[in-house]
Amino acid sequence: MEYEFRRNTMTGTVIANFSMDHEVLGFWFAEELGECKDKFNELCQIIEQLQVGSLNERRWLGKALSLELDSEQVRVFANELEDDLDHEFEDSMSLYNDESEAFCGLEDFQSALLSWREFLDESR
Repeated sequence: MEYEFRRNTMTGTVIANFSMDHEVLGFWFAEELGECKDKFNELCQIIEQLQVGSLNERRWLGKALSLELDSEQVRVFANELEDDLDHEFEDSMSLYNDESEAFCGLEDFQSALLSWREFLDESR
């Protein structure tokens, strides 16, 4: 999983670009996590609890995107995707959700998260 973090010099907003099949992670980092240190710290504690086994799984509900974590992987998905799962589709039809959902390993996510914090600290 490759990623790049940037700051728009005109507006000061942060941008996170992730490789194909992980694009929604970029939206989650920029829009849901943003520059909030409290959210970052809480998420680091959750990851640590998952790694030592004191927590089995956790769901973090965001405004547009949510995060599910367990001891092995992370799933980022659009909240509307959960609503769409209740609908029945004909055999020839399927829901396209590649830009609305992504999975990655917990360690990869943790590495990206730490890189995000480092980027934010350096770009202020």
